[in-house]
Amino acid sequence: EQQHLLVALIFYCPQDMFYRCFSFLPLRLMVAGMKEVTRTWKITGGITHANSHYKNAWLIMVAVGWARGAGGGLISNFEQLVRGIWKPESNELLKMSYPVKVTLVGAILFTLQHTQSLPIARHDLMFFYTIFLVVTKVTMMLTPSAISPFAPFEAVLRRMLFGWQHPPSNTKSEAKLSSPSTSSSCDTPSTRGNSDGAKKRQVKKVE
Repeated sequence: EQQHLLVALIFYCPQDMFYRCFSFLPLRLMVAGMKEVTRTWKITGGITHANSHYKNAWLIMVAVGWARGAGGGLISNFEQLVRGIWKPESNELLKMSYPVKVTLVGAILFTLQHTQSLPIARHDLMFFYTIFLVVTKVTMMLTPSAISPFAPFEAVLRRMLFGWQHPPSNTKSEAKLSSPSTSSSCDTPSTRGNSDGAKKRQVKKVE
């Protein structure tokens, strides 16, 4: 009922007053922080629910917690499958957005804590994780040019895994630079022969 009331206020409020109020930056920051708090509770709730049916099944616990915390981003893949539209650039499994990444990290951390593989209390982990979510979300909203906090780690992993491969751009550029020179060198004898033949024809006509 609360969701229906919220949808009614957003779409049917006179003169969009409800939407204009929440377009105010301080209110947007507050709502974004509250959303990140609920994300933490959704992850922990999904992991607890999965553990109640599948004891110590790590993959299932991570998957359920991930789906509960980032359901909107992951369900878009199923929606594309149903519609018959395949867009790799918008697939969250191939190109993850920041909410999907941070939810996956949280699902792994809370799964390790739930199975007692991570020596930290649950309320402490929830506190630190929620503070991290709220601070990074508010920072990214206040500074549109801010990069993802996972970017440095992704750059290090990319260099470790793919850093030894030489990019093929140099070879392509060298091939492009060499092709005009070869074509010009091949064209010069033919052009010279054509010019010599034309001169001989003019001399014969004059004679």
